[in-house]
Amino acid sequence: MARNVKARKNTARSDWILFIIFSAAVLTAPITLAPIGAAYPDLLQKFAIYGIFAIGFNILFGLTGYLSFGHAAFLGVGSYASVWMFKLFTMNVIPAVLFSVIVAGIFALLIGFVSLRRSGIYFSILTLAFAQMSYNLAYSVLTPLTNGETGLQVRHLAPADRAPDYVLKLVDVDLRWVDQAFGVVEHGIPITNLFGMKMSGYPGFYFCAVMLIIAFFIAMRISRSNFGMMLKAIKSNQNRLKYTGINTKPYLLTAFIISGMYAGLAGSLLAVTDPLAGAERMQWTASGEVVLMTILGGVGTLVGPFLGATIIKYFENIFSSINDTVLQQVFSFLPETLQNIVVAVTSMFVGEGWHLTLGLLFVIIVVFLPGGLMEGFSRLFRIFKPNPPATPTASKSEA
Repeated sequence: MARNVKARKNTARSDWILFIIFSAAVLTAPITLAPIGAAYPDLLQKFAIYGIFAIGFNILFGLTGYLSFGHAAFLGVGSYASVWMFKLFTMNVIPAVLFSVIVAGIFALLIGFVSLRRSGIYFSILTLAFAQMSYNLAYSVLTPLTNGETGLQVRHLAPADRAPDYVLKLVDVDLRWVDQAFGVVEHGIPITNLFGMKMSGYPGFYFCAVMLIIAFFIAMRISRSNFGMMLKAIKSNQNRLKYTGINTKPYLLTAFIISGMYAGLAGSLLAVTDPLAGAERMQWTASGEVVLMTILGGVGTLVGPFLGATIIKYFENIFSSINDTVLQQVFSFLPETLQNIVVAVTSMFVGEGWHLTLGLLFVIIVVFLPGGLMEGFSRLFRIFKPNPPATPTASKSEA
């Protein structure tokens, strides 16, 4: 009993140390990431937002083993819910975030209730089908609510002679009842705010960073709770749990809803930092991207999904911006003929070909580090960790 209590105390202490280190790393990112050119606000916001998306996805995939290919649907729903809140009530971000999380949770309840009737690849296909249906509905049937391929904006900018009347009637609504009640009037395109503080630039990043830290703490507590232990047991051997009389469906559905709410929060923050919601956020490629983030960082780990999201978004924004002109400057010290050859080869891995670099990195991780980057860090830690001194044992004669 005493040993178990001591183990729990050590685990709790380790969790708090991890949480403090994680929080410090996130809050100091504008300083620590400056040397690698990743300290500008828009990119830092993406690190935080997609980190939340990946951490929430890991609650389902990492703890239960259920692989969803439709989580982008909740990301899109969260964005649409936030923009409508901005259009109808207030540009303050708090009501929009809360509303988006609730709507995404309800949407996840409906999809999860049907999808979790199956497991394995059938579950994955069902979630993918629901996501694609949501994507197509946003582009066609629900155009009055989503503004179709143009995307839903806080203030509709399409000329009246180019947009159908039924679209203008719904999309051009710009009431903001709460703001008007408090005498808040904005001219032009309004900007989201937190009780007057504009959510653009670094203030927008720090708001997303606080949301990320809160999301990380909740995920950590879930992982260490009895509920989290049950989810891990489902991943380990669901059939054995069923044989003991435990109904696993409520646990799976709860995990699915929580994971969907995380995705809704991420979608809401996308709308907070850029008040626009488009159906492309619900596309299957966005669902596949969060799977890559989680596997790259480490499935089932706490920090791994955020690390994977950061790396992929860094590649997407930094490597994709490198062109032949930049490469010519980098390799300018080489003879002209050799320089042209090197530039021609490296250009395949940057710019429009950055996906090739990401693909190679992903293959290397999967082949050599099946547990993701966190497994690599764990191996390095074991290599450099000093071995504890051997404790002398009593001889038989002494015994």
